[in-house]
Amino acid sequence: MTRYAAAVLLAASGYIHADLYLHGYRAIPLVGPAFLLQASGSFAIALLLLLGNVFLLRLAAAGLAAGALVGFALSRTVGIGTFIERGLDPAPQALLSLLAEVGVLVLLAIPLVAKLIRTPQPSTAGASSTS
Repeated sequence: MTRYAAAVLLAASGYIHADLYLHGYRAIPLVGPAFLLQASGSFAIALLLLLGNVFLLRLAAAGLAAGALVGFALSRTVGIGTFIERGLDPAPQALLSLLAEVGVLVLLAIPLVAKLIRTPQPSTAGASSTS
């Protein structure tokens, strides 16, 4: 169930980036092509994630979400090329995209954390120390 929700959020992030690309960001060097690549990759991986539960797809989805978050952070700090933005502009797309990408990472981490919790730890009860 979490992978379906992650796929929906990844597609939402892709939609936001595609919309921003079409409405002005395509003219920004480096950023425009990055938005188009992120949107295309997000749509493709979201669709594939709906079709199969392969670790490589979950990893690709996490990579796309994390990459978008890194790009957002760079655009607000050191910039990407000559492009720098401040705050959560464009509103509300920036906030919605951030929430979707964080949501993807959280949802994809849930099964991994659950597996770690269920994995039995090696027992040391039978070990003895001899000196």
